[in-house]
Amino acid sequence: MTGSDESPSFRLVYVPGVMPDKWVRIWNERQPDVPLALTQVPPGAAAGRLLDGDADAGLVRLPVDRTVFSAIPLYTEQTVVVVPQDHLVTAVDEVSPEDLSDDIVLHPLDDVLDWENLPGRPALERPATTADAVELVAAGIGVLIVPLSLARLHHRKDLTHRPLKEAPESSVALAWPEDATTDLVEDFIGIVRGRTVNSTRGRTQTPVQVKPGRTEKDGARRKPTAAKQQGANRRAGGPGATSKGGKRGRPRRRS
Repeated sequence: MTGSDESPSFRLVYVPGVMPDKWVRIWNERQPDVPLALTQVPPGAAAGRLLDGDADAGLVRLPVDRTVFSAIPLYTEQTVVVVPQDHLVTAVDEVSPEDLSDDIVLHPLDDVLDWENLPGRPALERPATTADAVELVAAGIGVLIVPLSLARLHHRKDLTHRPLKEAPESSVALAWPEDATTDLVEDFIGIVRGRTVNSTRGRTQTPVQVKPGRTEKDGARRKPTAAKQQGANRRAGGPGATSKGGKRGRPRRRS
């Protein structure tokens, strides 16, 4: 690792649809002195930002170039078809590609699904972005197939979605340049993998320094037992003391 090259903050990029809030919250709890700079980037821009050194790590969609990036797959999303509320497929719980054979299926230029054969009929032009394609669906131009998180990101009251079976899926991963695995990157890896702060696989934590001498717990005096207290009293001539004959002494009366 190249811990000496760490930046004063941890720079994380993420693509649309990814929700990094939980991991960011844990980072802020564990690293209060290292601010996390969070930036959303288009899906096709994440790799460039990482290779140019503009970010330390990224939450990206697979695949990535494994010759230059290290990557940890995190989860795979369900694929859905976004349609108007009154579309015929809203009558079913799950849609097959054949159900879309008569529909124009929009294919935005920033599509994150790896299609061999897109179902339905192609549009005359490809929308520039997923957001543009959603607007066209709302206008009744066609339907759109996306990962579930993007359907939720671009949610509209006049649109809905249904799961699409037999469709490619999109996986999200944590990625970073292979030759830039810093201590801060290792810390974030531990967070996304669910390691605790004391995990032996995470970075070594600075041990708490204990002052020499007894602690309050270790040095606290124990209360004497009844037998020990009685023995002390005997030696001191106090309550419970006995005479030389072994009998308890009684105070003498004055004549």
